[in-house]
Amino acid sequence: MKYFSLIWSALFRSKTRTLLTLLSVVAAFLLFGLLDSVRVAFNSGGSVAGADRLVVASRLSITQMLPYSLSARIDATPGVKKSAYAAWFGGIYKDPKNFFPNFSVGPGYMEMYPEYIIDPAQLKAWEADRTGAIVGENLAKRFGWKVGDTIPLQATIFPQKDGSNAWPLTLRGTFKLADSKRKGEENQLLFHWKYFDEANQYVNGQIGWYMVKLDNVNHATRVANAIDAISANSSHETKTQTEQAFNQSFAKQFADIGLIVTAIMAAVFFTLLLLTGNTMAQAVRERVPELAVLKTLGFTNGTVLVLVLVESVLLIVLGGVLGMAIASALIPVVSGASNGMIALPSIPAQTWGVGLALMVAIGLIVGALPATRAMRLKIVDALAGR
Repeated sequence: MKYFSLIWSALFRSKTRTLLTLLSVVAAFLLFGLLDSVRVAFNSGGSVAGADRLVVASRLSITQMLPYSLSARIDATPGVKKSAYAAWFGGIYKDPKNFFPNFSVGPGYMEMYPEYIIDPAQLKAWEADRTGAIVGENLAKRFGWKVGDTIPLQATIFPQKDGSNAWPLTLRGTFKLADSKRKGEENQLLFHWKYFDEANQYVNGQIGWYMVKLDNVNHATRVANAIDAISANSSHETKTQTEQAFNQSFAKQFADIGLIVTAIMAAVFFTLLLLTGNTMAQAVRERVPELAVLKTLGFTNGTVLVLVLVESVLLIVLGGVLGMAIASALIPVVSGASNGMIALPSIPAQTWGVGLALMVAIGLIVGALPATRAMRLKIVDALAGR
């Protein structure tokens, strides 16, 4: 582009103002990159095709429990290699601020997750201890727990049959994940469903969800439909889905991620429009005599219009790309701290596409009025200072 040096010089005519505006654009698109990536992660993964590990939960709500009697029928479904089950417990450690995922799990749960690395001796000790627990290494480090310690878990939903909220558990082992992007899954505690079932006051013979391992990933949809058909038209109809979709539905019990992201970004971009619009208007006002000189030298009205618009778009694109690049570098950190609910190595292509479109659109919008003014500028009036 033969006029690029001219546009670049005009853009950095006031370096301080331009740099401050760029920082604002960087911050806006950094936030957009992070939030929209989370939105995409929560809204993807709904199809069961190609998944070799599925979750069977209540069709009505994940807070509704399912009968334990479904276990044998699920295992007997053609295409199911093995299954396990779990139930949300929701206990806390000493203080409500010390919240972390904790579940009661049935036999074979750890076999469903071979990526969870645990010492075989510790696994055996846990399996033999009715009140034993295993935790992720991150959680153990967070509270300074060591194997053999008693963890005084406090119930927030399920008291014991004697009315006590105390559920003392003995730490029998810790597990870790080799994948650095999934380190957030090390912040969970697991104990035996049989102990939970026998000791809790309110629910017996019920579980929260089943995990199903398939013998062939290509049969995922067929197996999911067959499992859901078992409980069709019953009081406990099920919905079989991928782990990611299940995690999404779990998170949506607390908030609508898409709505939150949209509301936040609408406010951010509205503010950005006002800020960058004022910057471009001021920049063009300061350069009225220079624009008049350009027209005197033979630049047409259309060329001046394009020069100002390109300058505006370049300002937004520079800050936007830098902001999203920073967000892309931070995504693995966010993913690792999400307990497996967000599985993204970087910003999705969809978010990049929307981000680039927004950069161009915002650039054109904030540059439209200053560019129109520059196009309509009369040489005589400009040089005369009118």
